[in-house]
Amino acid sequence: MKTLYSTSATATGGGRDGRSATTDGNLAVSLVVPKELGGAGGDGTNPEQLFAVGYAACFLGALRFAAGKARIAVPADASVTSSVGIGPRDDGTGFSIEVALEVSLPGMERAAAEDLVARAHVVCPYSEATRGNLDVKLTTVV
Repeated sequence: MKTLYSTSATATGGGRDGRSATTDGNLAVSLVVPKELGGAGGDGTNPEQLFAVGYAACFLGALRFAAGKARIAVPADASVTSSVGIGPRDDGTGFSIEVALEVSLPGMERAAAEDLVARAHVVCPYSEATRGNLDVKLTTVV
């Protein structure tokens, strides 16, 4: 791979309960453990929310990239909603995540929209990084 862009971030504190920031200072967040995972909850974010935001944005970009390659018009109001869940693995050795992407392509013909979503899933770097590690549920809404 020829790297075109790279970034880095540092987490401090308790990991899931602390702070994390990019080294360039463009993103800094307070991290809190959700009540559902035994934390106090409250103001702040968590790694699952950050992953969901990143995956949704990346997939929408991949969708537009794939559409451009295929010369397909993407509706201006297209959107991707990413849902990320976390829980213990069935074998008891740690935790795992699950991902569902709902891709909204209003006004597109269903077969064309589903084909475009499948193409985006091939080129999206997040999809590539997770492929073989977890199943990503794709839903296309037209």
